[in-house]
Amino acid sequence: MTSRMPSRALITASAAALSLTLAACGSSGRTAGGAGGDGTLAWALTQGSEATFRASATQWNKDRPGSSITYQFFQNDPYKQKLRTAVGAGNGPVLFENWGGGGLKSYVDAGKVADLTADLDAAPVWKNRIFPSVLQSATFGGKVYGVPVNGVQPVVLYYNKDLFQKAGAQPPKTWDDLLALVKKLKAQGIAPVSMGGASKWPDLMWLEYLVDRVGGPDTFANIAAGKKGAWSDPAVLQATRMIKQLVDAGGFAKGFTSVSADTGQAEAQLYTGKAAMLLQGSWGYGSINTGSPKFVSEGHLGWAGFPSVAGGKGDPTNTVGNPANFFSLSAQASAKERKAAVSYLKDGVYNDTYVDNLLKNGDVPPVKDLDAKIKASADPDWSSYVYNLTRDAKNFQLSWDQALSPGLGDALLTHLDQLFLGQLSPEQFCAQMDKAAAK
Repeated sequence: MTSRMPSRALITASAAALSLTLAACGSSGRTAGGAGGDGTLAWALTQGSEATFRASATQWNKDRPGSSITYQFFQNDPYKQKLRTAVGAGNGPVLFENWGGGGLKSYVDAGKVADLTADLDAAPVWKNRIFPSVLQSATFGGKVYGVPVNGVQPVVLYYNKDLFQKAGAQPPKTWDDLLALVKKLKAQGIAPVSMGGASKWPDLMWLEYLVDRVGGPDTFANIAAGKKGAWSDPAVLQATRMIKQLVDAGGFAKGFTSVSADTGQAEAQLYTGKAAMLLQGSWGYGSINTGSPKFVSEGHLGWAGFPSVAGGKGDPTNTVGNPANFFSLSAQASAKERKAAVSYLKDGVYNDTYVDNLLKNGDVPPVKDLDAKIKASADPDWSSYVYNLTRDAKNFQLSWDQALSPGLGDALLTHLDQLFLGQLSPEQFCAQMDKAAAK
């Protein structure tokens, strides 16, 4: 993970770290004083699922006054550093929100995170209600080190139905369709694709999807495993050439490299009619709905999956993004702390009220058999699309900068930005990433 929360929407939070508590709060250490001086401290992030976390803790503490859950909330970037410092010193909270992937694995490798496998196996109802594809992002060596706590966040292709109608266009089903659509839209004076290139991480979604569509999941699996020369795999090279092809064709709105994704500017270009498409995570729906509720309620917003690539090995159902955020348990937790925390994760998270609160917030939890609840939700068409997309995906790839080590993730965003800017050729990008991976 780099400069934003994986839910991406969280970076609209204020610049200062925000620390709030839901019960009597300790400023550091694993425990927090609850009723009777017994409580479990959990660290999480502002915005996103904060309202759901708050409601969950309030109800839990009301029902179990002798074993309270206390949350402290932080804004994204300060949180990352605070968490690294505290966990590294063995002075972190009992529970901490994280993004799975490479960041969590670094804590696991350092012996700082408790193995939850036996707890899940002992409670099959708990374990079996979670999408297996989502749980994989917190599973290393066959052991589970975190459980999801919010909604799934797949990346989808949003489009402005009015602009498509004006151009006589349909959502692209293949890469060739997309390139033809770019020409068609430009001929109508319509910017094809909005993107917050100044934030760098939106660039990554194009590479992730294209590498998957061309080479299938094994291509990135080799990269993640540190296989020598994996970044120069033909699928990666072809994907970067396709990105260059799209940039050179004028596929992105003018000035896209100076548009910030952190403040909703890219979404605004879509709903104000300045661009026809936007490749963004499911969190983009909330930004669009907040920025222009009528655009959504009057049916002007459309969405579709990422195009397939002719001759590619990747299954068209494969998706990328962020399967969910996770709660992990400190390996330094005492037996009493562990018991209380596991009890909360098992019975206080993803229960009926918790799921209802997520759906109310536009989040779609990775929990089985939610069809009836989703149909009754505020945005059933959208929520059903996200739910089915995630449930049916043959592979749900965690965002690469989160799946990789923090250092390699940073190098990836830097060099990918240079590719989009035309400062690196596809061949140079692959060579630079092989070099970074070898360090």
